[in-house]
Amino acid sequence: MGLQQPKVAFVTGANGISGYAIVEHLVRQPKEEWSKIIVSSRRPLPTPWVDPRVEFVAVDFLESVDTIVAKLKKICAPVTHAYFTSYVHDDDFRVLRDRNVPLFRNFLDAVDVVCPALRRVSLQTGGKYYGVHLGPVKVPLEETFPRYDDQGFNFYYNQEDYLREVQKRRGSWSYNVIRPNAINGFAPHANGMSEALTIAIYMLICRELGQPANFPGNEYFWNSIDDNSYAPSLADLTVWASSQDHCKDEAFNHVNGDVFVWKHMWQDVAECFGVDAPEPKFEKAAGQARTLSNEIDMVEWAKDKRGVWETVVQKYGGKVEAFDWGTWGFFNWATGKSWLTISSINKARKLGWSRHDKTFDTWIETYRSFENAGVLPSHTALTQD
Repeated sequence: MGLQQPKVAFVTGANGISGYAIVEHLVRQPKEEWSKIIVSSRRPLPTPWVDPRVEFVAVDFLESVDTIVAKLKKICAPVTHAYFTSYVHDDDFRVLRDRNVPLFRNFLDAVDVVCPALRRVSLQTGGKYYGVHLGPVKVPLEETFPRYDDQGFNFYYNQEDYLREVQKRRGSWSYNVIRPNAINGFAPHANGMSEALTIAIYMLICRELGQPANFPGNEYFWNSIDDNSYAPSLADLTVWASSQDHCKDEAFNHVNGDVFVWKHMWQDVAECFGVDAPEPKFEKAAGQARTLSNEIDMVEWAKDKRGVWETVVQKYGGKVEAFDWGTWGFFNWATGKSWLTISSINKARKLGWSRHDKTFDTWIETYRSFENAGVLPSHTALTQD
């Protein structure tokens, strides 16, 4: 039996947290395995990859399919594996459907036409598939859970249904669906749901103001366990699953493989930034509830803090525009829940994926990456006072 031909990747959303991580993962693989890596985004790449296998094409998947096909027809002809991570964010989940459904449909219709060698399509969705954004759900989340009554608003359902519909129409490629929880990692541009970076900005502003970094959520969540998806680990699972015959046409949750307690994570991260994080005196949500409950409204808190961030950058380095990368509305949701959202990763483990990451370490690695990119002040500069 002869050796299989090298694979050719097409990664959308290359400026986003997941797409960027997939490209970073692929450029570390041997060229005998991945001979070409085609990357796309609406915006140019701020820092191009120097790997000669990488080729960039600017594509907006909200344009007409004919326009997209014309842009991709030549460059994507050899593609064997397509990774869709494009996403248009809005804090209102009902609005997300109107942009993200056509975004994926146009992508899929285009690659189905322009990629005759296509073997696998990978769609990234997320924990909202299980309704975690609406209130308490059964945990840990498992891939076999039935869909909830989404009243037509969960665009993940539409995307997955269309994926299977087009696959059956063509009958020559298989798919994977990857469902991460809150993703942390480096991205070269603003990301719609950035937990670790938003917390860093919050804590550094509190430090500059000489104020404690008070936890903005509620008592229930302060004492609760949670989990995360580290973008490099998510990329690892995505590429691994898409390369395994026994994983075709399967959905996989992704999390790091551990859980953490917000109380300890918050205080450990605060210590890294040299800011006090005292035990809160909570007034809200001591027990599980069905609505969000925040001691501090982070959207309101952030409204007059940009000038303070500019002072931080002037003193210690970093990017002024990083303040605008803070996702304060998402941060309200991330810390204001009074229910658990943890996922099971048993399915991926049983089928052979074995990576583990300690979530606290991934946060520190994420901060170092943002420091190296000049987005956050360096740890050295912050500790020279």
